[in-house]
Order: sequence, then C-alpha cells, then structure tokens
Amino acid sequence: MIARLELQTRKRTEMIDITGEVQGEVARSGVRSGLCLVWVPHTTAGLTVNENADPSVRRDILAALDRLVPREGDYRHSEGNSDGHIKSTLCGRDVTLAVEEGALVLGTWQGLFFCEFDGPRRRSVIVKVFADR
Repeated sequence: MIARLELQTRKRTEMIDITGEVQGEVARSGVRSGLCLVWVPHTTAGLTVNENADPSVRRDILAALDRLVPREGDYRHSEGNSDGHIKSTLCGRDVTLAVEEGALVLGTWQGLFFCEFDGPRRRSVIVKVFADR
C-alpha cells in the first residue's frame, strides 16, 4: 500500500523534518522488517537524510546550495525556478531506509527532510513500505 503525505511549505527554500510522519506510515503498515521508500513527485523539491539535532545544519545546507546554484543566473528555463530544478537534481528525490523492529533505521542524530526549492507550495511525499520475505 502507498501512503501520501501532504505538506504546505512556507518559504521559497526550506527543509522540513518529516521523520515522524514517515515513521507513522511505517507503524501503520505493520511491517516489522523491510525497507521504506520515500519519494517526492516534484521537479523542484527533494529529500535528504541529515542531522536533525541542530537546526543550523539545515540553514547551512540551504545557504551552501544557494551559493552553488543562485536564484538568478544564465538560465534558459523561462519559469524563474531553474535553480530549484538544479537543487532538486543535486539533492535527489528519493530515499530508501531500512526498517527493523517496526522503526526506521537512522543514526543517532539523523532525520529525514523534505527539501523545498520553489515554494511556498502544496507538496506531496509518497511512502511505500516493503516487508522482508
């Protein structure tokens, strides 16, 4: 079964911790051991696993991406969101995490983040949990 999480982003670029929501879908699935695939069906958004203990890490990641791929540049795409497309490509749009004892397997300081690069917008996150055979 596929679950769809709905998000409303508030800023043009932001990272939203979705670890708890995805863990909730793992719990609802009843899977004790397996894999959890998380995917975003958007071309200007992404996913990443990173530190969730210190919010300044998120700020640093977004600031570094802005330096690497500025909003204004020699872009040909006419919608004004080329930087969002490029940042999404750098970040990636899917994450696969192990599930053990009914929980996501993450490091001590890790969390799963939805990355917005062209907001604010209404966004979806797709979650599919697979059981071991």
